Amino acid sequence: MPDRKQAPEIVDAVNFDLKLKTADKFTLDNGVEVYAVDAGAEEVLSLEWVFFAGNWHEEQDLVAATTNFLLRNGTSKKTAFQINEHFEYYGSYLNRACHSETATITLHCLTKKIKELLPAVRELITDSVMPQEELDIYKQNMKQRLKVSLKKSDFVAGRLIDVYLYGEKHPYGKFSREEDFDALNREQLLDFYKKYYQQGKLIIFVAGKLPADLESLINKNFGDLPDNTVETKRIIIEPGTEKKFRIPNDEAGVQGSIRMARPFPNRHHPDFMKAQVLNALFGGFFGSRLMSNIREDKGYTYGIHSHLQNHMHDSAWLISTEAGRDVCEATITEVYKEMKDLREELVEDEELLLVRNYLMGGILGDLDGPFHIIARWKNIVLHNLTEQYFYDSINTIKTISAEEIQQLAQKYLQPEDFYELVVV
Repeated sequence: MPDRKQAPEIVDAVNFDLKLKTADKFTLDNGVEVYAVDAGAEEVLSLEWVFFAGNWHEEQDLVAATTNFLLRNGTSKKTAFQINEHFEYYGSYLNRACHSETATITLHCLTKKIKELLPAVRELITDSVMPQEELDIYKQNMKQRLKVSLKKSDFVAGRLIDVYLYGEKHPYGKFSREEDFDALNREQLLDFYKKYYQQGKLIIFVAGKLPADLESLINKNFGDLPDNTVETKRIIIEPGTEKKFRIPNDEAGVQGSIRMARPFPNRHHPDFMKAQVLNALFGGFFGSRLMSNIREDKGYTYGIHSHLQNHMHDSAWLISTEAGRDVCEATITEVYKEMKDLREELVEDEELLLVRNYLMGGILGDLDGPFHIIARWKNIVLHNLTEQYFYDSINTIKTISAEEIQQLAQKYLQPEDFYELVVV
């Protein structure tokens, strides 16, 4: 029995021995891989169907995103209303999303209702018809949303910084225009749907309180679908040569949106794990150097953040904030000052311990529950990594030295390497 008069010992998160719960893997009759994490106390689960159907694979802008959106907007047997009503009747939530390389369908539901819901998801994958009236409504809504968004400096800045980094023709750099929505037609969507959903490449991730017959249920509904290899074409980055941009957007606006970014290797590069620690120290959490200086000391912004983009192929190091339009230039000056300090001075042990504890605490939070755990596995699988990557990351957090951090800063935090954008 614990001694209530004695306070428990405080243990730094960096001393935790974290373990990643193993994901069970099985293969359907057609070769589709399924990764499953059986955990949690509640009788709920999530299933995610991941298709290699992102905008990396489209020949015309917006085809991938529009196809993904219209998946649940009508089949040959059901209208969009009937589809949504079916999932709501069983207390489930169905969503879809399109990313740069992949597109997904995600289902959250009660474990006991999975038998009634899997056939409905199969119908979306095999029999969506992309109704013309649904496409027309989508185009109208998206054009209106785009008009509103283009008035916001942060939206414009987010679009343009990717163009400068990758080039407008690169999947990571291209963005939507009103005329792109007008150019969409139903035949294009059906062709893309057939190639990348009906006959494409699929991986399934499932987590939660799993039924005993899960494997047979998934195999029954999806084990006969084609599972073809999708060729991932290599697309050359064509970045801009100019690196400093000041874009007027709203004369009446009181603040500007600042984006600073440089190209950076992806997760397979040996510097990536170590750079995650440097990034946290620099601008990756509320106690970072950028927050302490630009928010707490100078009061230029409510928040400033830096991160490494989580793309599969190419990547970037990005700093973003919104600041008063009269202090945007001063904000950029302070960002470069913090880069200089990291290049020239060793981080002290106390600050480095704080960063180690923050990163370890974040990983601990990511292991809280089956949905977070399967998200970790999804990241590992889709990036062609192994379980060892998780443990190597933890070891890097625990053992990286101040000297290594300084060397990384000298290598990657050089002002001349950064694209610099202010939209006001």
